[in-house]
Amino acid sequence: MIPGVTNLKTESKALGGRNSVRIIGGSWRGRRVNFPDIPGLRPTPDRVRETLFNWLQHEIAGARCLDLFAGSGALGLEALSRGAKQLVFVEQAVAAARGLQEQLTRLGAASKAQVAEMGATRFLRTPAPPFDIAFLDPPHGREALAEYVPMLDMGNWLKVGGLVYLENEKTAGTPSLPPHWEMLKSKAAGEVRYHLARVNARV
Repeated sequence: MIPGVTNLKTESKALGGRNSVRIIGGSWRGRRVNFPDIPGLRPTPDRVRETLFNWLQHEIAGARCLDLFAGSGALGLEALSRGAKQLVFVEQAVAAARGLQEQLTRLGAASKAQVAEMGATRFLRTPAPPFDIAFLDPPHGREALAEYVPMLDMGNWLKVGGLVYLENEKTAGTPSLPPHWEMLKSKAAGEVRYHLARVNARV
């Protein structure tokens, strides 16, 4: 158990206003999961998730994954649906974190998922084994990728050969990467630009 992380076998409280997102592939395909109505909470669009998981189709089964800005949990839930071995969701908004716990419990994913109810910076100060895949979909408007990509790299949060999904505003362009990271794919959809990078060995 990672310090500060809540196991999902605990009960979660009912939430007020809700939205929902559809899982588009895997064992939970077509299931809708609810998330609270919180300003700025912005699930990755269906067509972007579909493209991303096409990119990851040979990598996701059995992977240990980090959803660093979980929000609705759409990316992490999609990964679990498609065979990820373990997911750690990081979310500082209490209502969103508890809502995610509720959805995971309903889906029977308690043994595979943990929720860290804290901000990304605090989480990245907590030692943990490196991940196979990380999803970074931070709030728009504050150049968060420029802050958190170096933190992931310096903390060795990804295995050599690990993959990182990066999402930002279309106007922000392609994010800067550490020298030993390799940009594999980039696309744009609507107001979103999204990317897949690989972490290579340091030279």
